[in-house]
Amino acid sequence: MLNTTPLDTAETRLGVANAMEQHLRRHGASLCDLLDALDDSSEFATLCGLYDAFRQPIKMPIPFEGALRAIQRLLTDQTPSSRDRIGHERGLSTSDMARWHGARVSELRARFHHAQ
Repeated sequence: MLNTTPLDTAETRLGVANAMEQHLRRHGASLCDLLDALDDSSEFATLCGLYDAFRQPIKMPIPFEGALRAIQRLLTDQTPSSRDRIGHERGLSTSDMARWHGARVSELRARFHHAQ
C-alpha cells in the first residue's frame, strides 16, 4: 500500500496543473478554434477561465479538473455527423480535432484522478 501525505498529493496535483498549463500553451489555440466551431459559449468561457486561472500566482488545481470534465463532456457529446457538418461549414477537421483534443483532455483528467 502506497502511503502518501497530503503534501505529496498537493504537489502531484500542482504538477498536473502545470502539465495542463503547458498543454494549453502549445495547443490552446486549436482547442479555442474547436470550441468556437462547436458554438458552445459556456465551454469556450470555461477555457478562457482556465487561462485566467493560470495567470494567478498560486494555482489551485481543483477547478482545473472540473473545467477539463466540462470540455471533455462537450467533445464527447457531439455526434460524428454534427462534427462533420460543422467541419464542412467552418472548413475545419472538427472530427479529427475533437478526437485529438478529447484524448488529451482525457489523459489530463486521468492524471488528476491518479494524483488524488
